[in-house]
Amino acid sequence: MKKSIIIADDNAGLVASLKDFFDGKDGYEVVATAENGAEALAAVEKHDPDFLLLDIVMPELDGFGVLSALKTPRPVVIMMSQLNTDGFVQKALRYGAKYFLAKPFNFDVLLGTLDEFSAESDAPPAAVQPMRPAQRRNRSLDEKIANLFISVGIPAHIKGYQFLREAIKITVDDPEIINSITKRLYPSIAAVFNTTPSKVERAIRHAIEVAWNRGKIENINNIFGMKIYSANEKPTNGEFIALVADKMLLEGA
Repeated sequence: MKKSIIIADDNAGLVASLKDFFDGKDGYEVVATAENGAEALAAVEKHDPDFLLLDIVMPELDGFGVLSALKTPRPVVIMMSQLNTDGFVQKALRYGAKYFLAKPFNFDVLLGTLDEFSAESDAPPAAVQPMRPAQRRNRSLDEKIANLFISVGIPAHIKGYQFLREAIKITVDDPEIINSITKRLYPSIAAVFNTTPSKVERAIRHAIEVAWNRGKIENINNIFGMKIYSANEKPTNGEFIALVADKMLLEGA
C-alpha cells in the first residue's frame, strides 16, 4: 500500500516539483497540497496522511501553528524551511516535527528519510529489533546527532551540517571507513548529496571551524566527558567524526 503525503508550502514551484517527484515513486502518493496553514489542517483532517511535508512561513497559519493544532493520531511531520537556525530547528522538534530539512534540499535525501520512517511503521513489533537494526535506530541517531550539534554550536543552515551528520551515521554503521576517509567516506557522502568529495571535505571543515569560532569549547569537552580540546586546538575532520561516532556507539546508537 502506498504511503500518503500532504505537501504544505506557499512556494508553488516547490510543491509542483515535489508532487512530480513523488508521482514517479511506487511507494508514495501525494493526496493533497496546501498553500497555507489552514488548508494544511483541513487536508490532514480529510485525508489522514502518513506524512505531512510542512513549511514554516505560510499565510493564515504558520508551520508552528499547524503543529500545535494537529490532533492525535498525527502524521509524521517533516519540516522544510530556510529558517534553519538552531532556534527554529529546536522549536520544530519541540512542537512535534520528526525531522527538519533545510531548504534547498536534495529530493532523494527526503525520499530516504520517508523510507526510514516507513520501514519503522511497517515492521511488526517483534521483528523490528532483529531484522531492521540500522533502520530502527536512524531516527534516534539523527536526534542525538542534532542535539550534539546544537550543543557544540554547529548551525543547521550550513551545508557542512548535513554532510557531517551523514558522515557520522555512515561511520557508526561502518567504523572502519574512518580509515579511508578520502577514498570512501567523502565519495559516499558526495553520492548522497549529488556533489563532489572535495566540496564535502571543505564543508565539513567549515562546520567544525564554525563550532570552534563560536567558543563553545567547554560544551564540547563536557559532552565527551574530558578536556580534549582548547580554543586553539581544532580537530581534523576525521578526528571529529570518529569522536562523535564513538560516542554514539557507546550510547547504543
